[in-house]
Amino acid sequence: MLADTAYDADHFRAAIANAGAIAVIPNNPSRTKKHPLDRQIYKERHLIECCFSKLKQFRRVATRYEKTARNFLAIVTIAATILWLR
Repeated sequence: MLADTAYDADHFRAAIANAGAIAVIPNNPSRTKKHPLDRQIYKERHLIECCFSKLKQFRRVATRYEKTARNFLAIVTIAATILWLR
């Protein structure tokens, strides 16, 4: 599970561990007990952030113009297809 520093809390880490996943979350600077961080895996988070950034360039996606989940998923799918074809 890739997450930002804002999600570095013991209850989040416990929930991730209970789900059988590994938490790849950077430590909050104020945390006294430091958890290990796999920096190679954390670098992949950048790809996900870039994908969301590109999807938000489409106005209908960014403003969530479509109100139903079905229609919003369709618009996100169309936007992702357009990005993939570029």
